[in-house]
Amino acid sequence: MPLSTPTLFRAVFRRHLEQLRVSRLPRSAPRRFQSSNSGPKPSEVAEAVKPKPPAEDPVPVGSTPVPPVSLWHRLGPLTRAGQAYARAQRNRPYATQIASALVIYLAADVSAQRIGGKEYVPERTVRNLIIGAVSAVPNFLWFVWLSRNFNYASHAVSIGVKIVVNQLVFTPIFNSYFFGAQALLAGESLSETWDRVRRTVPVSWVNAWKLWPAVTAFSFTFVPIEYRSVFAGVVAVGWQTYLSYLNRQAEIEEEIAHRRNTTVAALPPAEASPLQLDAQKRRMV
Repeated sequence: MPLSTPTLFRAVFRRHLEQLRVSRLPRSAPRRFQSSNSGPKPSEVAEAVKPKPPAEDPVPVGSTPVPPVSLWHRLGPLTRAGQAYARAQRNRPYATQIASALVIYLAADVSAQRIGGKEYVPERTVRNLIIGAVSAVPNFLWFVWLSRNFNYASHAVSIGVKIVVNQLVFTPIFNSYFFGAQALLAGESLSETWDRVRRTVPVSWVNAWKLWPAVTAFSFTFVPIEYRSVFAGVVAVGWQTYLSYLNRQAEIEEEIAHRRNTTVAALPPAEASPLQLDAQKRRMV
């Protein structure tokens, strides 16, 4: 059915008005009808779709390299004991050092007295415990200072300098303190104390060069810092045993010398008899 002329004219005029209305609207007008809660951005969608790596892969697959487990973590009960000691060292360093020194000096003195083959003397053990407790913290601070200094580009040079400084400074001072304190606590005079230091320190210092340089080099090279005191303590049991034995030998020599002097002083002075005097006069005539 053909449309009439007025109806066709109204349809064309209405389409023309709609085109004019659309053309007059600003370009940003359609954005007014957009919701403020827009959808996710493309980058966010990509991040959500992207698979996340696993938090950890406890089981290596194929040729995945596995880091080697250090020797300190493969010793079972010893590892746990060392870790407990390291925690105590970090939490209470001074108290831990004093307790360690008491154990070391107790074991060393008992060993030295057993080696001597004589009756056990508790007073000697008490003297050793006092000496060890007093020297524990200074010894610890010395080795902490030594580990923080003399660190050069060459590891060999660093270790060599640390060894020389330790043997020239620490060893003679500590040995003098050890033997001097032993003599003073035993009730000897200052002259007797100096005589014991003079006779024992040079011998112990020379013998220290045979042991402690190797111990120091191994400790600073392979032993972690929190376990160095444990390692040195194990070696120190043997070393303190030697020092206690050396101190005991000096005490025995002093006792023998004192007995000789007492015996000579107790003898009556020799007097010439009259017969001997007459015989001497006749020879002179």
